[in-house]
Amino acid sequence: MGHTATPEAHSSGLTATEHRLGNGLRVVLSEDHLTPVAAVCLWYDVGSRHEVKGRTGLAHLFEHLMFQGSANVKGNGHFELVQGAGGSLNGTTSFERTNYFETMPAHQVELALWLEADRMGSLLTALDQESLDNQRDVVKNERRQRYDNVPYGTAFERLTALAYPDGHPYHHTPIGSMADLDAASLEDAQAFFRTYYAPSNAVLAVVGDIDPERTLAWIEKYFGTIPNHDGKPEPRDGSLPDVVGGQLREVIEEDVPSRAMMAAYRLPQDGTRAGDAADLALTVLGGGESSRLHNRLVRRDRSAVTAGFGLLRLAGAPSLGWLDIKASSGAELPVIEAAVDDELARFAAEGPTPEEMERAQAQLEREWLDRLATVGGRADELCRFAVLFGDPQLALTAVDRVLSITPEEVQAVAQARLRPDNRAVLLYEPTGGEQAEESGEDGDDEEEGAEQ
Repeated sequence: MGHTATPEAHSSGLTATEHRLGNGLRVVLSEDHLTPVAAVCLWYDVGSRHEVKGRTGLAHLFEHLMFQGSANVKGNGHFELVQGAGGSLNGTTSFERTNYFETMPAHQVELALWLEADRMGSLLTALDQESLDNQRDVVKNERRQRYDNVPYGTAFERLTALAYPDGHPYHHTPIGSMADLDAASLEDAQAFFRTYYAPSNAVLAVVGDIDPERTLAWIEKYFGTIPNHDGKPEPRDGSLPDVVGGQLREVIEEDVPSRAMMAAYRLPQDGTRAGDAADLALTVLGGGESSRLHNRLVRRDRSAVTAGFGLLRLAGAPSLGWLDIKASSGAELPVIEAAVDDELARFAAEGPTPEEMERAQAQLEREWLDRLATVGGRADELCRFAVLFGDPQLALTAVDRVLSITPEEVQAVAQARLRPDNRAVLLYEPTGGEQAEESGEDGDDEEEGAEQ
């Protein structure tokens, strides 16, 4: 058993201890006896950014394969055992990681640990051509349902491809291409698993109504015998200049309900003060119905039915400021775009008002505290900061960092980054006759989830 950190006290009142097994698996435990439940969360340091050209989509395909059975768990057994024990579970894939999680009644934590260890240690014994073909078809079907056959469904993929140049590790999204999925062989899949599903490439967090010593003993028992595998290549460099240096634009004529303007701005990387300042800037500009863009476009000009601006935080490349505006019937996109640029220029010149700053910080604080208040949310954040920034304790002080950002920092990031020459833009023109009014936000763009 490796080094154990002393728990630190934080303003959130939460603590976490860290441990490392002999095979390199990092473990984070956070005890909380408020409710008789516990979350088990496992982050593997592999996402679409680790894939190579011609073999995209393997990270997301694996997230599905992990629910297809392992040495001691056949077929759909993982779902059946967890749900039969009163728990819930899922997995998701992003650019930067793949995660798996269960929330269990406290007395069933050992089951979740055993299940996760079984698939980490023995998935390859159950992985055959049939299960590969089966899940490849599931992913291709998911691609059709969520991307290719829904209005604006390919917007995220198109904007990402514009915002990150060809050959950049973030140029393609986690869903992968149909051609690459077809080209993946059983040998490709086996090599991918051996490289990235190694204990030393993972972080396991267990949060909630647990006895830490007993939990650690179970983790040692089930995970400790899994051999490590070295040979993971360094992820490719994702750094880019601060500013794109010109507008990248694409006009799309499709059968969509209304005209739309979507844009991706290049913003500071996650884990930095400038990244938190950018989050606050986008919250003031487009985070909800009190935001500047909503007030201008939806309330005042009535040129849009929705106007949102959110941050896709990324640690290994510039983050993306994601602007999404659905036009009102008859509204012209050049008018909307001019209004957006007007609002962003005014914000860069003046910065946030004290009231806006207070409201934005309160909004982000509430979101953070809501995440940390659930055992699943806290386990996920502990894993995130451990995998992406090397220190799970940073999850427990994130709120303090957001609250320490000054209005000057928010204005500075707006001046430097929220400019027309620092974005990729998609303009949607409907082909299906007169455009209908459309409302409602798009779903989560970044993560591909596993369905049962």
